[in-house]
Amino acid sequence: MEKKTRRQFSPEEKVRILRLHLLEGQPVSGICEKEGLHPTLFYQWQRTFFENGAAAFSSPRTKTSGSEEKIEALQDKLQRKDEVIAEIMEDFIRAKKELGES
Repeated sequence: MEKKTRRQFSPEEKVRILRLHLLEGQPVSGICEKEGLHPTLFYQWQRTFFENGAAAFSSPRTKTSGSEEKIEALQDKLQRKDEVIAEIMEDFIRAKKELGES
């Protein structure tokens, strides 16, 4: 009994294979036979392709990535830290003046 190795398809290969059916009108059965993949896998790729297709049309200005959100959160945290330090320094200087130190 031979052990089949799984073939890994790159995103570009998946799009190329989907294009054969969606744009060129080739039958799924023929594509799957030629490429050596199961039709169920083809239809999974197609579903994923259409579920994520809106991302291709979204504006990069309106889309914020996780790293951008993290940067914003860190900037807010840094600003709050600076405000706290400024308040503490004010209190320290006021206390020094009240004690007559300069």
